[in-house]
Amino acid sequence: METLQRTANRGSISTGFDVANSLKLESDNTERLQKTPSGAGNRRTFTISFWTKRTEINGVKQYLFEAGNSDSNTDRFTLRFGTADTFDIQSQSTWLVTSRVFRDTSAWYHFVIKVDTTDGTATNRIKLYVNGVEETSFSTDNRASLNQNNDFPVNNTEDHIIGNSQIEGSNYYNGYITEWVQLDGTASLPTSFGEFDSDTGIWIPKDVSGLTFGTNGFYLDFEDSSNMGNDASGGTDFSLTNITAADQATDTCTNNFCTWLSDGTLFNASTDNETFNEGGTRYKTRAGTGWTAVYPTQSFAGGKWYMEVKVNENSATNMYGAMPVARINNRQYQDFHHGQDVDGSIGIYANNGQIYYGTAGSGGSGGALSAGDIVGLAIDMENYKMYFAVNNTYVESGNPAGGSNGRDIEPEPYVFSTCHYTTTTVEDTNFGGYTAMSNTHTNTDENGYGSFVYAPPSGFLACCSKNLGENGG
Repeated sequence: METLQRTANRGSISTGFDVANSLKLESDNTERLQKTPSGAGNRRTFTISFWTKRTEINGVKQYLFEAGNSDSNTDRFTLRFGTADTFDIQSQSTWLVTSRVFRDTSAWYHFVIKVDTTDGTATNRIKLYVNGVEETSFSTDNRASLNQNNDFPVNNTEDHIIGNSQIEGSNYYNGYITEWVQLDGTASLPTSFGEFDSDTGIWIPKDVSGLTFGTNGFYLDFEDSSNMGNDASGGTDFSLTNITAADQATDTCTNNFCTWLSDGTLFNASTDNETFNEGGTRYKTRAGTGWTAVYPTQSFAGGKWYMEVKVNENSATNMYGAMPVARINNRQYQDFHHGQDVDGSIGIYANNGQIYYGTAGSGGSGGALSAGDIVGLAIDMENYKMYFAVNNTYVESGNPAGGSNGRDIEPEPYVFSTCHYTTTTVEDTNFGGYTAMSNTHTNTDENGYGSFVYAPPSGFLACCSKNLGENGG
C-alpha cells in the first residue's frame, strides 16, 4: 500500500481560493474545541468535511471528532486515526477502517464523510472520500449492519468535540486542521468543498462560505486569532480548551510549510525514535545517546532559504545546519556532526560556536551559544553558500544579502537539519508556518510568508510550497 500518497496535497500554488490560517492541535497540551447545539437538527443526513496535516505518528489512537455522550450506535459518532494510522469511522460499532494508512506528515489531506442513513442501500449510508476520490478499500466494512434511518448524535443536542474523545477521556489529536465544515441535512459530494487543479491534478480547496449549513451546521476557518472557535457561518461558536491565539498557524492546504518529518521509518533515518510536538516544530525526545540528526519535509535545489532555531539550556552538544539530500539515502544523515566525515554537511556547534564542514571545524562566533539565543540559518542554493547568525548577527562577517563571506556547500539539493547527542534536548525551531518559540515573531519574508523572530535577509524566503513552487525549490 502507498505510504506517501502521490496525489496528496503538499500545498497548492494556484491563484484560486487561498486558505489563510489553520489551527494547530497538540495532545501534550490537551487542546480541543467543543459545543453543544441547543436544538436538534437532522441526525440521519449530514456531511463532515475538513483538511488536516498530521504531525505525530506515534502508534496511539488520535481522535479528530466525536459527537455524543455515551457509547452506543445512536449516541456516538467518531472520526479518528487508529493505532496503525488507518482512518476509522465508528459508533459503538466500527463502521469503516481504511486499508491504506496515513503517515505522510508532509501532506495535507482532505476528508469528506457523507452520511445518509435513509438510503435504501446499506453501503451508501456512510461514504468516505479522501482528496476528492471515494475510498473503496477497507480492512473493516460493517455498513451492512447499519440500520436504515439510524439516528446518530451528530446535529443533536449532545456534545460535539474536535480534537479528542470525551467518552474515552483521552486520545487527543496532533496536527493542523482547517476549513472544517459540518452540513446539517445535506449529504454532499466532495466537489462541494474542493476541485482538481487543472494544471497539477492535485485536489485543492474551494470557497465553502456559500454552502447551506442547516440548523446545526458550522464552518471553522480559524482566521480570527482572538476567537479560534468562531463559526464563520454565523452559528454558535465553539468553546476552547487550552487553545489560544498562539495556536493559529499559516501552514495550510494552499501554502504548506516545512516541518520536521515525524515518522523516521519512512526513509533511512535514525533508529533513535525521535519524537516531535508543537505542530512538528519542536524536537521533543529520543531514545539513547550518541549523535543523530533529523530532517524536514521539504528540500530545495535552487533559491535562497531561511529558518530559525532557539537554543535550549541543554543544547551544548547540538548542531544546526544543513545536509545534502543524497546523504539521507546513504543513511549518513544521522551521522551529521563534527566527529563524522559526511561530505557536504555543515553546521554551527552550540558548544563553542564553531562552524564545521564535515570534520573540519574553524571560525564561527568564538564562543558557546547560550540558552535563548536565536540561530538563523540562511542557505543560498543559487551561489551554494551557507550563512549562520546568532541573534541576527552573522558570524564570520557573513553577508547573505550581499553574497559575501558565506561557507561553500556542495552544488546539489539540500535540506535544513539539526543534530543532537543527548536525550534531554528540547528544541524549538521555526520554518515560518508555526512555532512554539516564546519570542515575538512577526517578521515575514519579502513575499509576505512566514513569521520569524528576525527578518530573513533580502532575497531569502520561508520554506513553504508557494515559495518553493515559484523560486526553484
